[in-house]
Amino acid sequence: MAARPPKVTGPRLSPILLEELTDDPAPDFQRGVRYDGVRYIRAAADGLELSGTDFAECEFQGVSFNDTQLRGATFRDCILVELYAPVFTAARTTWRDVRIENPRLGSAEVYESGWQSVRIDGGKLDFLNLRGAKLMDVLITDCIINELDLGSAAVTRVTLKNCTIGTLDLTGAKLKDFDLRSTDFRTISGLGSLSGAIIDDYQLSLLAPLLAAHLGLVVL
Repeated sequence: MAARPPKVTGPRLSPILLEELTDDPAPDFQRGVRYDGVRYIRAAADGLELSGTDFAECEFQGVSFNDTQLRGATFRDCILVELYAPVFTAARTTWRDVRIENPRLGSAEVYESGWQSVRIDGGKLDFLNLRGAKLMDVLITDCIINELDLGSAAVTRVTLKNCTIGTLDLTGAKLKDFDLRSTDFRTISGLGSLSGAIIDDYQLSLLAPLLAAHLGLVVL
């Protein structure tokens, strides 16, 4: 009797329903303030100090957060379309029930952050630093990421679908249901932390030389 294939549990994503939003054509963002039920279109928050700010049930269309200080900020039940920031400074932020569409981010410093029920569709990120972050129920599709750092992160039910990853760092990460199938990557570091990742046969063939070198195997 053939063994059953292991069951793969995918991300559990909550729907985001934004109703009766208030348009703010010229927002005056302030640090530590709560913004609730607001729509922002082509607004700029570049260079502002917004640490600890709370955004709930908000929609962002083409908003620029370049070099904005978002440390410890919270995004809940939010949709961000065409988020733009060559430098995105958002360490220790909280992202819960969030959808991000076609972001354009250069260096995204989101280390030690918490993500739950987050979806990223499309876009390009040069460097996504999620070192030490806690990710649960995250789906990233059709995205180009030159460097993805998940070092020491706790990753549960996370799927990368049809993505292109240059360098993936998993050093010290704890993975459970981390689905990499259908995603292309050039190299992976932290091979000792691959337990809990899901790959396909083709990806295994690409990883074989790296795994052999990691284990000290001599292949003749």
